[in-house]
Amino acid sequence: MTTQLSDLENQLENLRQDAVGAVASVNTLDELEQLRVNYLGKKGQLSQILRGMGKLDAADRPRIGSLANEVKEALQGQLEGRNQDLLQAQIQQQLAAETLDVTMPGVYRPQGRIHPLNAVIDRAIDIFVGMGYTVATGPEMETDYYNFEALNTPQDHPARDMQDTFYLPDGNLLRTHTSPVQIRYMENHEPPVRIVAPGRVYRRDTVDATHAAVFHQIEILAIDKGITFTDLKGTLKEFVRQMFGEDLPLRFRPSYFPFTEPSAEVDVQWKGKWLEVLGCGTVDPNVLKAVGYDPEVYTGFAAGFGVERFAMVLYQIDDIRRVYSSDLRFLRQL
Repeated sequence: MTTQLSDLENQLENLRQDAVGAVASVNTLDELEQLRVNYLGKKGQLSQILRGMGKLDAADRPRIGSLANEVKEALQGQLEGRNQDLLQAQIQQQLAAETLDVTMPGVYRPQGRIHPLNAVIDRAIDIFVGMGYTVATGPEMETDYYNFEALNTPQDHPARDMQDTFYLPDGNLLRTHTSPVQIRYMENHEPPVRIVAPGRVYRRDTVDATHAAVFHQIEILAIDKGITFTDLKGTLKEFVRQMFGEDLPLRFRPSYFPFTEPSAEVDVQWKGKWLEVLGCGTVDPNVLKAVGYDPEVYTGFAAGFGVERFAMVLYQIDDIRRVYSSDLRFLRQL
């Protein structure tokens, strides 16, 4: 029995010495946790040694139990101490990695600017949405039906000459206005309708200081019972007031569009001159019939304008080609 008692004492002492060296040599918290399980876990080395206590005399068991508690407490103390050291080292390493040297010169990153066309589009949409309109969009490649026929412009209509565009081999075309969005929307929605339709459009124009083959339009459409030309005038007056930031005189000149009747061009008196800014009119009954609306019950108005025209006025741009050139020297001035 004496030999067995001595063996357990030696095993416990060896365990203590091995653990001291092992704990001191670990460099990560994961390794430290593995050591704790290896030495003090349910299946650890200390538990394995203590299983031999069953073969001891009852008088010798307290001695081994006391020694085992000393070894266990010593190991726990070493493990906790090493754990604190590793945690502190980890924090210091993280602080060193995240340190910001405020004495270093800053890195300059040039900020972009909103393009004048985008600025005008956003501004106009905000105005109409504030009046209760919903933004609607549609495809830039259209069919002849949506671009012309549904808008009261059949194949032999002379108004097509004013909107000559780019035709594709499959018979489709690049839309000449955003009016097809109105037809598509009305086909899928019942009145009342109030939409604003922004987008890119195409016409086979000769490019010069005031014309481009690719430009942008914003159109509005309102359909309901009892809508009159007076409602149209009030809407446009409020739009112009918010767009220009002040009440300006408006002038409505009789004009012609296939899809509105009566139709008008709208001029604004700006800095002592009359400027033509948009076209408008009450929706032609044939357009309402094309989408299944009863023109005896519903009426409405439509209006549209070129974004580039407003941008040239508001930003005092002398040549429409400047807004497409991507010249930073020009854009930085706006």
